[in-house]
Amino acid sequence: MKFLFILFFTTLFLVAPDLTKIREDYINAVHSKENAENLYNDLAEVTKSDEKILVAYKGAVTTLKAKFSKSTKDKKKLFKDGATLIEYAVSEEPSNIEIRCIRLGVQGNTPKVVNYRKNILEDKQYILDHFNEITSSNLKSYIKGFVMHSKSFTDLEKEKIKK
Repeated sequence: MKFLFILFFTTLFLVAPDLTKIREDYINAVHSKENAENLYNDLAEVTKSDEKILVAYKGAVTTLKAKFSKSTKDKKKLFKDGATLIEYAVSEEPSNIEIRCIRLGVQGNTPKVVNYRKNILEDKQYILDHFNEITSSNLKSYIKGFVMHSKSFTDLEKEKIKK
């Protein structure tokens, strides 16, 4: 019985990545190919049947891998695969503010030529409209940090979130 208890909790921690750590790792992944690769590997086992927030982060880090790839063919495939995962997560949980934040972050930093920028205003407005409804202090702090560093938000909109 003790063995089953240990096995259950070990499996639980191996299967369910820590969301707080993923958020931190994602922030760092933007700045380094090595960090992006590490997070990508951490999320390698995530599938569409997992928590949609994890699917969105996997999609986002996949688009980051595209940024660091040297091959045009790899860039296109990785970006398309990542964007597809993000869009799936949004379609499954359209009222998840963190998933909207992830999509906004990717779209806001995607070159216009890639043509993946159509939801920037929609996601930005969703975040502005629903920010005060966030009950988790960790998530609220994370979203606030994103907004403060995002070029998608005006100074006036940042002030609204800062309060």
